[in-house]
Amino acid sequence: MINWSVILGIAKTHLITKMKSTVTATLGVTFGIGAYITLVSFMTGLNTLLDDLILNQTPHIHLYNEIRPSEKQPVAIFSDFKNGLNIVHSIKPKQSQKKIHNALPILHHLKTHPNVKGATPQIRAQIFYLSGSIELGGNLVGVDIMEEVRLSNIQDNIVDGSPVDLKNNDNGILLGAGLAEKMSLSAGDRVQISTVAGNVFPLKIVGIYQSGIADIDNIQSFANLNTVQRILGEAENYITDINIKLLNILEAPNMARQLEKQFSAKAMDINEANAQFETGSNIRNMITYAVSVTLLIVAGFGIYNILNMLIYEKMKDIAILKATGFSGLDVQLIFMSQAIIIGFIGGILGLLIGFILSHIIDQAPFETEALPTITTYPVNHNMAYYFIGITFALISTTVAGYLPSKRAKKIDPVRIIRGT
Repeated sequence: MINWSVILGIAKTHLITKMKSTVTATLGVTFGIGAYITLVSFMTGLNTLLDDLILNQTPHIHLYNEIRPSEKQPVAIFSDFKNGLNIVHSIKPKQSQKKIHNALPILHHLKTHPNVKGATPQIRAQIFYLSGSIELGGNLVGVDIMEEVRLSNIQDNIVDGSPVDLKNNDNGILLGAGLAEKMSLSAGDRVQISTVAGNVFPLKIVGIYQSGIADIDNIQSFANLNTVQRILGEAENYITDINIKLLNILEAPNMARQLEKQFSAKAMDINEANAQFETGSNIRNMITYAVSVTLLIVAGFGIYNILNMLIYEKMKDIAILKATGFSGLDVQLIFMSQAIIIGFIGGILGLLIGFILSHIIDQAPFETEALPTITTYPVNHNMAYYFIGITFALISTTVAGYLPSKRAKKIDPVRIIRGT
């Protein structure tokens, strides 16, 4: 029967008498785990920020009318040319309306769908922004602003003003930050917009919108749905886009295909819309975890080397233990216990250091004009990383201690005592 109190007592004595080696091994685990926690928390926090910046502005499914080429070209209509060689240039896309047919019934149907969190109507209009002699091309998006606030992060991107200000003003506009800077405008000023048909409308700037993506902020602004319908001279059922948020985002591709067939409109799911970004995000995550695991493995090799050296230094102690009646298994458990103790203490200290460094980074000021709502560096305080860290510390030190302890188990005490 194994006497654990004796084994742990001897292991403790070994660790204390060789304090320099013990501290070195413990610090190897501590800084390995601490670096892992700090790196993975910061990198995943940064990746989450970038993902949110792009993906939160993208609906899970975007329903709209796509401009498509005619399925049958005009020359194919005439049977006389059926067997001829036709060379046709500049075939134009078929004429189609921008609005979604039966948009209001479609919206009602989507809102009753069990997997739909919400569906918001939009109108996208090409316009010109006029301010004195300045004329800039861009887009005006008509939205149900309070529904957009519920389903997206648009409120986080309003750097001046509020969604309620737009909701309460039928002649209001949330102007893109890039446009506001170019035209020297701010909240409370007025801007004139001109439609493609040449109609000019004055709108009051009730807020400034900044997404952090310059290409968007330089051309895009928001107004109420009925405001854009009035500007375009269209009826209340005129809707060009429907953005859909799902309860289960994984169902987006399949549901998009179903909606295309059901409503004869183009349905683009979030994976299709952000295929390149998803690839970049996955690569960043792979690099983060690869570097993190490397840090842990390096810490494990450090433990192995130190325990190996410790066993060589304790050869005589091992011989005496075996000579006094300790079995090979007892000796192995003594050194395994030392490895586990080092792993546990080093792991706990590593978690503490990682926690402190992560919070220091989290409080460090981070200011950029592209992301005005972000004031500190992003850090992901996920407790799963701490669980992984302490688990790996224990596993790596146990594995690192197993091989040296197995060698200690096989040592012949007679040869050690004789000095051979």
